[in-house]
Amino acid sequence: MRKVCRRALSAALSGAIAGALLWGTTACSLPDVSGTNAIPPRDFDVENLNFAVITHASAGDEFWDRVQSGAVQAGADYGVTVQWASDSDPGNQSLLINQAVAAGVDGIVVSLANPDGLATAVQLAVAAGIPVVSINSGLEAWQGLGAITHIGQSEAIAGAAAGARLAQAGATHAICVIHEPGNIGLQQRCAAAATAMGGTMTTLQVDGGNPTAVASTITASVQSDPSITAVLALQGAVGVQAAAAATSAGSSAIVATFDLSTNVLQDILNGSIAFAIDQQPYVQGFLAVTALYLRAINGNVIGGGEAIYSGPAIVDNTNAAQILQYAQAGTR
Repeated sequence: MRKVCRRALSAALSGAIAGALLWGTTACSLPDVSGTNAIPPRDFDVENLNFAVITHASAGDEFWDRVQSGAVQAGADYGVTVQWASDSDPGNQSLLINQAVAAGVDGIVVSLANPDGLATAVQLAVAAGIPVVSINSGLEAWQGLGAITHIGQSEAIAGAAAGARLAQAGATHAICVIHEPGNIGLQQRCAAAATAMGGTMTTLQVDGGNPTAVASTITASVQSDPSITAVLALQGAVGVQAAAAATSAGSSAIVATFDLSTNVLQDILNGSIAFAIDQQPYVQGFLAVTALYLRAINGNVIGGGEAIYSGPAIVDNTNAAQILQYAQAGTR
């Protein structure tokens, strides 16, 4: 049964963290993580469910605040405990997953910005019989790691949508601003946007944790190359900084961004940002907890073996005013 395996795995994890994981010492046989759609043993204490949401979020990121709000609201609606933890370093994120497994949580939600770095921790969770749902990043990795479903957007589809809109607006030379090194989802967005836009698109690496440096780097880029006709940001805060940078540089470049915030919506309404690609982070948090809850109380697996898309939804001056009220409430 799953609870017996958890005790054995908890001991093994203690060794793993210390540097010596020996599966042969565990008191149960570990299941094959490739078959995750089977209904699990009904040993959940459905009156006291406890789920962990473990992401790569940085502190103060509005996008992840929305994800957290969705997860917490789902927990409140279903009467379950939702614990939130995050760390942008994949090694530290893996340790958080290991700690959740050792604590015996009933399900884990995880973002897979660095699937290779998290693979061992996620597979250990699945092997312990703990359902795992991936969100946001990891569309190409979740099945191989044994998660029951993935909730997010296709970075290829979203990137293509952004590139097509930039092409429609007349962009021929764009920079795509990457604010998190090593995040494969961001690289996929830029690649798909470049293909859909045509013309020329180059990537620009910035330190997303340093807003002043972000703005100065973008300003220098558009000032040094007047042929740049568009700036595509991959995060709402970076989009706002890009809009300010373009204005400061006297550039007429079109600015677009991924993700929403009240500031992004205000910039769309005042014309300094042309549009935003919204992957609806509140939905990601809410549906992930919902997936774990239904798994526990009714043996459901949602998604039919496929990912569940939360986006992309395009926000521009035709719908920004309506969506602003939800952003101000902390849900968009």
